[in-house]
Amino acid sequence: MDATGAGYTTIAARVETELEIERSRFICVLERVEHEDAARAVIAGVRAAEPRARHHCTAFLIGPRGELARSSDDGEPSGTAGLPMLEALRGEGLSDVVAVVTRYFGGVLLGTGGLVRAYTASVQESARAATRVRRGLRTLVSLTADYDRGPSLDAELRRLGHPPLDVVYGEDMRIDVGVPPEDLDAFAARVAELTAGAAGIRIGGTAYVDEAR
Repeated sequence: MDATGAGYTTIAARVETELEIERSRFICVLERVEHEDAARAVIAGVRAAEPRARHHCTAFLIGPRGELARSSDDGEPSGTAGLPMLEALRGEGLSDVVAVVTRYFGGVLLGTGGLVRAYTASVQESARAATRVRRGLRTLVSLTADYDRGPSLDAELRRLGHPPLDVVYGEDMRIDVGVPPEDLDAFAARVAELTAGAAGIRIGGTAYVDEAR
């Protein structure tokens, strides 16, 4: 997670894994989210899909530094599920992610230590199966070019590691990109060179965006 503005790590897509421990099934869903409502929706969806399960324990971290952190033991002994899951996410260096561990009880009591280990391992299993995505702080830039120059500019931006965040086709072609703040002057000069100074450049604010892979 990001304490310096350098960036942080999330996951590319939903992951689901399952562990069996002492005949109990622990099914972990890990999904990328960017706000609390989205996390709550994922949790509700898992509950609806697994209505017979005894527990749906949850944890989520949201924000560059994991500023928003929530967890729930959902009926397990206090401190044995949600908090260990939260710490597992932190230990894996992830944010903008929700974990839901659904437990089907197998008849063997695990004890508090066993539950902590099981819920921790379940989240770790999903986290290590996930494709990770780095998010970096970028200055948002909108470029406008005519249709003679726009497509080649788009292709060159991709080649240079600035894949468009959005492309809008109107009277002209608008290409939105994210640029590291320290590279902004060099980027503007390169765009001017590529388009013979014909491209419009509008500098916006900053935001965290997925880095090119």
